[in-house]
Amino acid sequence: MISFSNAQLNVWIATFAYPLARILAVVMTAPVFSNVALTTQIRLILGLAISFALAPALPAMPAIAVDSWQGLLVLVQQILIGVVIGFTLSIVFAVVDLAGQLIGLQMGLGFASFYDPQSAAQTPVLSEFLGLLATLIFLALNGHLLTLAALAESFRLLPVGGGPFAAKGFVAVLTWSATLFSTGVLLALPLIAALLVANIALGVLARIAPQLNIFAVGFPVTIVAGFMVLTLSMPYFGAALERLYDNGFVALSGILRAGGALP
Repeated sequence: MISFSNAQLNVWIATFAYPLARILAVVMTAPVFSNVALTTQIRLILGLAISFALAPALPAMPAIAVDSWQGLLVLVQQILIGVVIGFTLSIVFAVVDLAGQLIGLQMGLGFASFYDPQSAAQTPVLSEFLGLLATLIFLALNGHLLTLAALAESFRLLPVGGGPFAAKGFVAVLTWSATLFSTGVLLALPLIAALLVANIALGVLARIAPQLNIFAVGFPVTIVAGFMVLTLSMPYFGAALERLYDNGFVALSGILRAGGALP
């Protein structure tokens, strides 16, 4: 009769439980994987599949019982690392959402919004459109595979039980978050500049012909001008997002190294 000791069972459980905690945290927070179209059951199955695939290639897990207080602290640490990874990549999509809000506001489409199940709030139409486009480009560039590669690399830079996430890592996250507003403005800058010129022209027209109802004329003009510039900008939108994704993964690598106190 085959028998197993308690120590052996703890080692086998820890081999999958500790990586699974980090992997599920990434699946619940990272772009694409955290989409509400994926049910909780699908994400759980996905996390289990990734965990079983990565477990043989991971470093040896610490000999800490999962059901102990020390094991609970290790699980919390793994969840924290996974949330940091997912949050870092989510900032890239937050940049696109901010750019869409700025563009919609300048075009006069700020009131055109609908319920977005992803954010559980009212989202401007242009933000939703640019968000879907950004997701398609992310998938076309194999961003989901790069996310899994970064997740696997995180176990080397931040091994399970190798110490807490360093304070420098949180500083790096805040530094990367600070680029949210500036990058979003730069992404929307061509349309903002074009609509600024259109608004100045409408202001001059209002001074030349005071009897003209500028509100009735200006609203459709800004919308048409905005869509024209947006159409002309589409061929360059993919290249801008590709650079943004590259910066996001470079920032993620720096955050993981800073969190692990690596040079």
